[in-house]
Amino acid sequence: MKRNFIDYLLVSLKGMGMGAADVVPGVSGGTIAFITGIYEELIFSIKSINLATLKLLFSGKFTAFSKAINLPFLLALFFGIGLSVLSLAKIMTFLLAQHPLLTWGFFFGLIIASAWLVGKKITQWNKATYIALILGVIVAYLITELSPASTPETVWFIFLSGMIAICAMILPGVSGAFILLMMGKYAYLMNAIDTFNLKVLAIFMGGAAIGIVTFSNILGYFLKKFHNATVAVLTGFMIGSLNKVWPWKEVVSTFADRHGEVKPLVERNISPYSYSELLQEDNYLLGTIVCAIAGFLLIVFIERVATISKKD
Repeated sequence: MKRNFIDYLLVSLKGMGMGAADVVPGVSGGTIAFITGIYEELIFSIKSINLATLKLLFSGKFTAFSKAINLPFLLALFFGIGLSVLSLAKIMTFLLAQHPLLTWGFFFGLIIASAWLVGKKITQWNKATYIALILGVIVAYLITELSPASTPETVWFIFLSGMIAICAMILPGVSGAFILLMMGKYAYLMNAIDTFNLKVLAIFMGGAAIGIVTFSNILGYFLKKFHNATVAVLTGFMIGSLNKVWPWKEVVSTFADRHGEVKPLVERNISPYSYSELLQEDNYLLGTIVCAIAGFLLIVFIERVATISKKD
């Protein structure tokens, strides 16, 4: 695909959307990639990084290497992701701390719209696709019910965390940030980003690099051979992940972060009215619904813009 500067700028903006989603436990950057129309290009571009293309690089054939792996696209996208993670992490943390109901409401609407739009990409519904959809819902729901673990801060585990989290980050509906939270490494990695701990970030990114190349090959195979069933599973992941982003929750247990502040560790979903009764706080029902509608409409708008830009 031939692109000009504006096209690559748009790719970077999509990357920024992915990065913003990836720092929120419960929201997936893969979802943003899918609804903006770059998901399969991303998967197959990463899948192209193999021994044959690396041989081109090491033999000095950089132009051929760049073309083979769609390098300009990958650089523009990951520049946007990196810029977003570094710049928006604190904003997302602030919004989730100060306006949790409104923020989660926005993401709830965003994911509903994403599941609907991704589901529309299934060209034929049959028994296999329905089973795949249900399996996706069940797996994602069970993941959101996992309890956070206490894990070591050793090199091998940080590397492993990078491998697993990056796989989740490119799956629509499965949050890499949430997986890190379950592995006991979310706060640790956010701290590494805040303090620019190069050693920790390098180890994590090394694991992520290995993980994304390996997993993209697997996912690329299934998208090519079993497209409808694979998209059905991904749609199911999004639907199942709604359990995590339901705005009204009761805190079951807490933990102290690196600043000594008490944060929710395990929560359970409750109704808006139970929220008001149990916590003696405003449930912001109307505001949360408005934010959910805003999230829904934003995704529809992004999808429409992506569709128009593809036609042009």
